[in-house]
Amino acid sequence: MSASPTRRSPRPLPRRVLGASVLGALALASVLPMAAVAQAAWPARPVTLVVPFPPGGSADTVGRLIGQRLAEELGQPVVIDNRPGAGTAIAAGLVAKAPADGYTLMISSGSTFTANPAIRSNLPYDAVKSFDPIAIVARIPLIVLANKDVPANTVKEFVAAIKAAPDKYAYASFGAGTTSHFTGEIVLQAVGGKMLHVPYKGSAPAMTDLIGGQVPFSVDTVTAAIPQLKAGKVKAIGVTTAKRSSQLPGVPTFAEAGYPQVNADTWLMLVAPKGTPVPVRQRVEQALAKIVATPAAQAALRAQGAEPAFSGAVASVAQIEQELPLMRAVAQRANIQSD
Repeated sequence: MSASPTRRSPRPLPRRVLGASVLGALALASVLPMAAVAQAAWPARPVTLVVPFPPGGSADTVGRLIGQRLAEELGQPVVIDNRPGAGTAIAAGLVAKAPADGYTLMISSGSTFTANPAIRSNLPYDAVKSFDPIAIVARIPLIVLANKDVPANTVKEFVAAIKAAPDKYAYASFGAGTTSHFTGEIVLQAVGGKMLHVPYKGSAPAMTDLIGGQVPFSVDTVTAAIPQLKAGKVKAIGVTTAKRSSQLPGVPTFAEAGYPQVNADTWLMLVAPKGTPVPVRQRVEQALAKIVATPAAQAALRAQGAEPAFSGAVASVAQIEQELPLMRAVAQRANIQSD
């Protein structure tokens, strides 16, 4: 028989090792609550909401509305920072490089996330990799407008006119490669017509020339169109969304006129720089859901020509992923290029 091994008592850890272990545990225990407190304390100072458009436009108006109510929910001021230029690329590039701490957010449209990437390869941001989408807060229908002296008042008459004289008519957009431009080409592809595209540096100058007769048609947002329609300065041809605008219930859609493939709008999404802490993003998302659900905010959004339409982070990511290849296809067929 073999002898049983002799059991030895475990050697005690050296006092300095034991002390270091205890101190490390105590330090970790103290750091974790501090991190939780710091995270829970967000925001501890004003939050900047970057708007990639000049003051006065639909995105700016909605951004200020949302920013004001978001400040009330967060308990800190929300400062609007207008950074127009380069088809929203200047602002988007700035936000993409901002610290991912929740103190810099951006509200922008499909121009940033699906139109620009469809036609530009040298953007200072990546539409998918540079941002964490938080929520879509509103959708803004687009509309085809006509100068009041143009002999077309309906979608049917519009289609007949541009097909009868393909070299005669032009349409204005609020910029090359913008959602306005893309929507115009979607309409033309659907109806089988051709028109000269005249890009402007924004909605205001395009509307001015439409009213003055320098261009016979334009594609613009319902937000920009409502005041001019009410004043009788322009005519509405058709809305480009599947459903009628709640603010222009008397204006039919292209889908109603027999072109269901015309279903284009612009949406406004809040995003944060990639890597922003999940609890921060969730708090903003929850605040936005609460804001958009209130009757007062809904009425204010509709007054600006926007349709209240909340979609959370998951749906916002899906919106970009689904729309981007569609926009690339439209750009290829219509040879849409940036300025």
